[in-house]
Amino acid sequence: MKEVFTGIDHPALACEDVTKLTKWYCETLGYKVFAETDKPIYIIEAPDGTYIEMMPKDETSRPERTVNTPGWSHLALRVSNFDKAVAALDAHGVNWLGAEFIAAGGGRIRNFTDPEGNLLQIVQRD
Repeated sequence: MKEVFTGIDHPALACEDVTKLTKWYCETLGYKVFAETDKPIYIIEAPDGTYIEMMPKDETSRPERTVNTPGWSHLALRVSNFDKAVAALDAHGVNWLGAEFIAAGGGRIRNFTDPEGNLLQIVQRD
């Protein structure tokens, strides 16, 4: 089946304020809007060509999450220079969730949240 399932096209993020959070991902993380609808739904593209779908949330309340809460946990963003990424995120005032640590399989990793509290990581592999 590996010739049929080729990879991940996109995760989707249900947002309180779709336009505002999309703008934050573009300005802070270097994404650009690839496509949008009038709903509004945005498909944003990373410099490596991967996508995230940004869509409006429904009225369901947000569950409390940790890194180990069952289900999808976080979005790990690969970076080419860990120290530059930390400095750039510091300049945008991100909420760090602790110090960096060693990634499974090797490398540096650090957790933070976006303005709506979604868990993100930066990771640089050895």
